Amino acid sequence: MPSRTVSIKPYALFFQALANQTRMQVLHLLSEKGGMSVSEICNELGLEQTHVSHNLKCLTFCGLVTPSREGKSRIYSINEQTVLPLLKVVDNHLRNYASNLFTCDVLER
Repeated sequence: MPSRTVSIKPYALFFQALANQTRMQVLHLLSEKGGMSVSEICNELGLEQTHVSHNLKCLTFCGLVTPSREGKSRIYSINEQTVLPLLKVVDNHLRNYASNLFTCDVLER
């Protein structure tokens, strides 16, 4: 029987894009408030513009957020087709297993 080889690298990279506190803060903010400019995101999160812009570049490149133009501003929105449903699944998972995550000996806290 032939073995099916599936590369896990894309999965690892996908979750690596999410495994960053700033990027998760941005995604959570956009999921709650909708489209926002870099300066609005910075004001809400209390972070520096260069730090937020750097992480938005990653989120955009990975397809987790989408930018659009409004005048001279770029407005960033969460990918509603794939990322928003994923966050809802994660929220459900956390309701059941969050305490386990905080006590896992392997995870960095």
